[in-house]
Amino acid sequence: MENKLKLYGFNNLTKSLSFNLYDVCYAKTSREQKNYIEYVDSQYNSDRITGIMSELTAQIGAKVISISKQDYDPQGASVTFLISDDSIAAQTRRRGEDIVAHLDKSHVTVHTYPEYHPETCIATFRVDIDVATCGEITPLSTLDYLIASFSSDIITMDYRVRGFTRNVAGKKIFIDHRITSIQDYIDKRTLSKYDAMDINVYQANTFHTKMLIKDIDLQNYLFQIDPNDLPKKQRAKISSSLRREMLEIFSGKNIY
Repeated sequence: MENKLKLYGFNNLTKSLSFNLYDVCYAKTSREQKNYIEYVDSQYNSDRITGIMSELTAQIGAKVISISKQDYDPQGASVTFLISDDSIAAQTRRRGEDIVAHLDKSHVTVHTYPEYHPETCIATFRVDIDVATCGEITPLSTLDYLIASFSSDIITMDYRVRGFTRNVAGKKIFIDHRITSIQDYIDKRTLSKYDAMDINVYQANTFHTKMLIKDIDLQNYLFQIDPNDLPKKQRAKISSSLRREMLEIFSGKNIY
């Protein structure tokens, strides 16, 4: 992607990267559930998310045109960035007798959904991120930053390239960079922590990857509880409940 193609005329290649990220916690009592929801809601409010997305847009070389953000009652937040490619600001110019137009408006949206289920004692924090870019901007370079910004047990990602452009000889180009898997753009140290699988449709320039955390350290999943204070049998039961929740979210179906 560092070697840019020489293009002519209209470029409407659109690259869309969508994330669903899930953080799972064991919260048995109503107080623990309430405290967990309040915690993640404060950690990922609209102001914090705006800071994360500001860094993301800087990493892809985009210019922020406008920001819309909102916190919700009782919980959750949404942030939307309208962005443009700073290297080719939206313009229309005349080249001889031809009119050349760049439509480079793009967007980044984030929505958070903290929730819990009293019967399963499981609290889940879901983050939906959608990055749609036009022209030369590609969001793939932000994968490691996004994954690191949110502590996630399950990650599902969809990447699709749509539209087309032309090279100077007039040949249509339906994708302007090499990609065989989303995993190719994730640091191997990050990948080593997850079980990952792909479902790709190369003919449609559509790529899907989902990742499931390998190891469950109860210290990271018990909110305000020391696992060493719990009996061994109870720790095993909690670990089983957490793994069940993660597997079903990862699989996209009820399997127990």
